Amino acid sequence: MTQVPEQALYTAAQVRELDRLAIEEAGIGGYPLMCRAGEAAFQRLRFFWPGGSGRLLVLTGPGNNGGDGYVIARLALEAGLMVSLIPAGDPEKLKGDAARARSDWLAAGGEEFRFEGRLPEDTGLIVDALLGTGLTRAPEGLIAELIELANSHPAPVFAVDCPTGLDADGGQILGTAMQAAHTSTFVGRKQGLYTGQARAVTGRIHFERLAVPDSVYQGTTPSAFLIERREVAEMLPPRQSTAHKGQHGHVVVMGGDHGMGGAALLAAESALRGGAGRVSLLTRPGHVSAALSRAPSLLVRGIRRPGQARPLLADADVIVLGPGLGQSRWGRGLWRLALESGRALVLDADALNLSAGQTDPLPPGSVITPHPGEAARLMGCSIPELERNRFDSATALAGRWRATVILKGAGSLVAAPDWPLRVCDAGNAGMAVAGMGDVLAGLVGALRAQGLEAREAATAAVWLHAAAGDLAARELGPRGLQPMDLFAPIMRLANPPEARR
Repeated sequence: MTQVPEQALYTAAQVRELDRLAIEEAGIGGYPLMCRAGEAAFQRLRFFWPGGSGRLLVLTGPGNNGGDGYVIARLALEAGLMVSLIPAGDPEKLKGDAARARSDWLAAGGEEFRFEGRLPEDTGLIVDALLGTGLTRAPEGLIAELIELANSHPAPVFAVDCPTGLDADGGQILGTAMQAAHTSTFVGRKQGLYTGQARAVTGRIHFERLAVPDSVYQGTTPSAFLIERREVAEMLPPRQSTAHKGQHGHVVVMGGDHGMGGAALLAAESALRGGAGRVSLLTRPGHVSAALSRAPSLLVRGIRRPGQARPLLADADVIVLGPGLGQSRWGRGLWRLALESGRALVLDADALNLSAGQTDPLPPGSVITPHPGEAARLMGCSIPELERNRFDSATALAGRWRATVILKGAGSLVAAPDWPLRVCDAGNAGMAVAGMGDVLAGLVGALRAQGLEAREAATAAVWLHAAAGDLAARELGPRGLQPMDLFAPIMRLANPPEARR
């Protein structure tokens, strides 16, 4: 039987159904599954906190997430750790498996401490077992107070299944959320843990399958998949020993209005580093000398009037439009030429802003690369509305434009019509600087020109870009990271070791 993909992502409702199937059809049973979750989390916790210095503080809620917390607390007590447990609400009202977990905790000699306005000062680690994935609105009352106190406490937080206060589907913080250093999530990866505001509160995510058999997963189609290095490697075409530049495509980058020449140059150089056979840069005449000084292998043309670009597009395999384009008459003219060319497009920055409100379809095989502000303009909504559920927004954009969409941000998404979403869990805060998006756009163009389908080029480029940012940040540090720092790591990641011998 086919192994369930370890990179599969699910909605919270889908995981609840997987839980039900594991309990009822696979015969695991509700309480044994809860015990598996608690034991897996405890083993992960012990690896992260091997010394056990200080007291383990477990915060439990009114449902099964709280039951997981009781199991963790019992295992910790049996392992000889100092454990305090504070329930949020009346623990006598717990039902089913959670009530049984509480009973076993008390039978093992555990105690429940009443919350008295503060958390114990000798706490070395806080376990968040308050609400898990069932939250649909902002935490209130005691739970909200416990979140704020835990976040201000010097002890790190270990979240059980999902940090309390985080929407497990949309990836947004609902008012306030527990800021975890680690999160153990069970049975299926929850999609909302990997994008948007979630990246600020989940810490390192650990997937615990809990020995659920393959058969449980067979009838449930994942909502999305994490991008894997292996998947990207399989997408990249091998280089033949007899290859010539004409086989690796011609990318034309158009952009770089007055004062913005660097953006177009970054996109063009990224296309070179991404393996395109030829890269032409059509930009303002004043930027030509600087571009050739930086990258003499570029074919650079100074364009005073948009019409001068028309004959130069006939030989393009893909056009990258937007970096430094601006919205003046010059930029608008180039934008119209690109749309009329019929060539596959990679639209970024002002090319997206100019496209907002348009109804004409993009040429087949095009890719758009909006950040949330640009995506909101394309959707005709506010940024908060768009970010409420990035998965739904990316899917809607792909359907509206009949194109592949890269919705940028923490945990970038790749969406295409009739294709499962991809999510990138690489990348870091050092990449939040001007020019990083230009590098991504050029890289997408390079991969499209080398023959990858739009969705494959977008997926591979997003991962290569983010993973290269992580390599650069590890070497240089995230603060002060520059777009050019990604070029060498991109080449290392895009070339198998045997090609570098």
